[in-house]
Amino acid sequence: MFSKILIANRGEIACRVIRTARRMGIKTVAVYSDADKNALHVEMADEAVHIGAAPSAQSYLQIDRIVEACRKTGAQAVHPGYGFLSEKREFQEALAKAGIAFIGPDAHAIQAMGDKIESKKLAKAAGVSTVPGYLGVIADDSEAVSIARDIGYPVMIKASAGGGGKGMRVAWNDEEAREGFRSAQNEARSSFADDRVFVEKYIQQPRHIEIQVLADGQGTTLYLGERECSIQRRHQKVIEEAPSPFLDEATRKAMGEQAVALANAVQYKSAGTVEFIVDAERNFYFLEMNTRLQVEHPVTELITGLDLVELMIRVAAGEKLTIRQEDIRLHGWAIESRVYAEDPFRNFLPSTGRLTHYRPPADDPHVRVDTGVYEGGEISMFYDPMIAKLCSWGATRDAAIARMREALDQYYIRGVSHNIPFLASLMANQRFVDGRLTTNFIAEEYPNGFHASDLPPEDPAVLVAVAAVIHRCLNDRDIQISGKMPGTRAKVRDDWVVVVDGTQHPVHLSPAPDSPQRVGYTVDIAGRHHTVWSDWQLGEPLFRGTVNGQHVCVQVDRVGIGYRLHHSGSQALVKVLTPKAARYDALMPVKAPPDMSKFLLSPMPGLLVSLAVTEGQEVKAGEVLAVVEAMKMENILRAAQDGTVSKIHAAPGTSLAVDQKIVEFA
Repeated sequence: MFSKILIANRGEIACRVIRTARRMGIKTVAVYSDADKNALHVEMADEAVHIGAAPSAQSYLQIDRIVEACRKTGAQAVHPGYGFLSEKREFQEALAKAGIAFIGPDAHAIQAMGDKIESKKLAKAAGVSTVPGYLGVIADDSEAVSIARDIGYPVMIKASAGGGGKGMRVAWNDEEAREGFRSAQNEARSSFADDRVFVEKYIQQPRHIEIQVLADGQGTTLYLGERECSIQRRHQKVIEEAPSPFLDEATRKAMGEQAVALANAVQYKSAGTVEFIVDAERNFYFLEMNTRLQVEHPVTELITGLDLVELMIRVAAGEKLTIRQEDIRLHGWAIESRVYAEDPFRNFLPSTGRLTHYRPPADDPHVRVDTGVYEGGEISMFYDPMIAKLCSWGATRDAAIARMREALDQYYIRGVSHNIPFLASLMANQRFVDGRLTTNFIAEEYPNGFHASDLPPEDPAVLVAVAAVIHRCLNDRDIQISGKMPGTRAKVRDDWVVVVDGTQHPVHLSPAPDSPQRVGYTVDIAGRHHTVWSDWQLGEPLFRGTVNGQHVCVQVDRVGIGYRLHHSGSQALVKVLTPKAARYDALMPVKAPPDMSKFLLSPMPGLLVSLAVTEGQEVKAGEVLAVVEAMKMENILRAAQDGTVSKIHAAPGTSLAVDQKIVEFA
């Protein structure tokens, strides 16, 4: 067994590998860029080596520097995590040449499966079901249109070396095929330095279901059940779960056996994932094989009881697997939510900055948090904006969903925008609860983007009652202030008006009888009694307790004379006023926001790649105005209405901030 390994990655996956290595008694080496010198994975590792500037191309993608870090520290093996160099044949070969073990498959398997065109040919030869399509390299957009017509629309245009949703477009007609080919090719060139693109039939109403495989290269190859990864946005997974609510035992077995056949065909060794598209009749087709650990591997670990990172390390050290296929049992249900620093209310724009407050839910047998950040740390513009992977486990799918909803309520993040409101909405969506999933789920359920109205409806009495109790506790403390004049007597009033987002709710509070917790009140709202019990203490950001016997967790921020409360993904500005103050408050004017409808604003921080208009030009609604690149993804900005360009505020090559003016209309 290795005594020291290096993790050629960063963030949550580096921290996750370090935790397993530490448990195995293996020392760890972290590598870091300028942007990550204070990162959590650097702090957790036994040693750390600086490898370059902040951009990944100058640090985490520098093979020579990582090999040198191994030599310098005496690391005997490298775990690549996912992304970066994890599926680079050249990296595995460089390590092998230096006598360093790669905790992953051999170079020939990485090469065979890393090329989407060649991998489909290999899959077909191995007897694996594949999607109809054209697997040759396409020369230009005209040829792409011709091929798409032959296959029949809709088609999927993909970069051969793609991954992570980059270099992928769905086309329903010639114009979209032409535009999609160019964008996919540009993204592929930017992200993978390989602009080859191919076309295949787009399966409608598809599910994305993948099989986890594990092989020791010594005769044992296993499949560890499946993961349902259909909840995606722009081909990026958002929610994953294991097992799938759709598969039956026969389909699971057939998919698993085909995944094993493909792994054996390339002499696979280590953990890997074979991804399939599954249609409404449970026909399944090979999509691709990821020759690395998947982001969503924790849900498989939660239902199998296996530590995939440990097994990868043991296989790389030459150990044989001691488990057999008949030993694999799936217990309960697990769900993973990807928590990102992005603003779901603004088309999921990436959010960067410092985490001024960060309190994830506590790990327990039902909740797991894989994270690589900490309070006071930064979300960098240079890397993926993932904050954490939040996982829940339950004996049933409904139990796992309920646990996830509770955990999302408890996840306290401030300083950057995050997607927890969107995740909460997904967990409460009845179609999701019913398991009626496809890869089009988000596009169909949120056709106009995500808005506050998409959040689960909540009884306003919950927030009203909690706000009233919080305010009562603060007032109880205030009247105990020292230094009062002799004979001064103060009494906290019982009648208040709780103003929630401008709506007034008169309330009456009285101590709850026989309270089992420190705080107990009965709150009368419009003639209905609500009993609130909690052990909340002043200043705590989470109000945990019960309202009418139902457990609640409400996040509390003090804002001026009021509060901002977060619950079930929604937030509300709340003031608790005396009846007289409430009457005056109702008369206060509301300041209207400035009119920005005459401007094209950058929806995200990014690079202005191109500008398609000039001053004085007339444009029509839907016409392309500009292209902004963010996180290596091209975003096409179109005109919302007809107009005339009066002024250009930014030139191509400009680094844009959120809401920065690009074009002004007359």
